[in-house]
Amino acid sequence: MVDTAHRNTDGTGVEGVAGGVGVTALLVAAARALETHRPDSLARDVYAEHFVRAAPASADWPVHPREVPGGEANPLWGRFARYFGLRTRVLDDFLLRSVRVGGARQVVLVGAGLDARAFRLDWPPGCVVFEIDREEVLAFKHRVLGGLPATPKAARVPVPMDLRADWADALPGVGFDPAAPSVWLVEGLLFYLPPAAETYLIDTVEGLSAGGSALAFEVKLEKDLLEYRDSPLYTATRDQIGIDLLDLFDLAPRPDSAGRLTDRGWSTSVHTPFDFTRLHGRGPLPEPNDALAGNRWVFADKPRPAGTGIEG
Repeated sequence: MVDTAHRNTDGTGVEGVAGGVGVTALLVAAARALETHRPDSLARDVYAEHFVRAAPASADWPVHPREVPGGEANPLWGRFARYFGLRTRVLDDFLLRSVRVGGARQVVLVGAGLDARAFRLDWPPGCVVFEIDREEVLAFKHRVLGGLPATPKAARVPVPMDLRADWADALPGVGFDPAAPSVWLVEGLLFYLPPAAETYLIDTVEGLSAGGSALAFEVKLEKDLLEYRDSPLYTATRDQIGIDLLDLFDLAPRPDSAGRLTDRGWSTSVHTPFDFTRLHGRGPLPEPNDALAGNRWVFADKPRPAGTGIEG
C-alpha cells in the first residue's frame, strides 16, 4: 500500500490517520456518518462519527447533514458523501449476499481502514472477518471502539500488516483457510497503488481463493485523471479539508484487473456507481467534468469445482 502517513509513535494510532492516504479513511468515515443521519439513508454506521471526532485532522468536519455548509449542494459533503454512502450500501449487500447465499464464512477486508462492518452487519453464525491494515490504523480504530459499547457480530481478526509486506503468508497464521471459500473486499484502495502493486494484489487474492469465493473492488478507468483536476468534487475536497486526492492517486495507466480475473475463470461484472444510483433511487448521477466518470465497481465470483455443493 502507498504509505504517506507518519509512523505511529504513541500507541494511539492517531498518526496513522493523520495525513496522506490515512486521512482519506476519515473522509469516508465522515461520509458514512452523514449518510447515517440522512432521513433517506442507504446505510447506517453509528461508529463512523466517533472516528471523525477522535482524530484532530477531522474533529471539526461535519458528521450530520445540518452541519454541512450549503447542504446537499456542497460538492464534497453533498454529492461526494452521497457517493460513499451508496458505495457502502452496495458493498454491504455484496458481502451479506456472498455469505448468506454463497455460503462463504471467511471475509477479508484488504486495507480495512475504519471499516466497522464486523460490528454493524448481521453476519450468519460462523463468520470470521479478517481486517488487514497498518498497525497504527488498527490501533486508532481499536482505541475509538474500545470507548464505545461496540460488540462485533462476527469473529473479528485484526491483521496488522502493511500491504507492502507479506500479508498473504500471515493470513493462514491467524486462522484463514485458503482451502475454504472466502469473500474479499478491496474498497477505495487500488487508486493509490502503482499498477504492478494492483496486479500483485489481485493475483494474491486469486491464489488464496478457493472455488466458491467472491471479490469486490473499485477501480478508475480514466486515461488521464489530471483532466478532472478542476472538477467540483476535487476542488471542494482540496479547498474544504485540504486533501488533494490527485496528489495521492497513482496516475499511471491502470491494469485490466477485471479482465485478468475473467481470463482465469472468474465470472466478473463491471458497473458504474450510477447504475446503483438508478437502482436505489438516490446517490450521484453523471454531471459535466465529473471526477466520478471513470469509477467502476467490479464484482467477481470464482466457480466451484464441478460436483461440489455449498458448504454452509
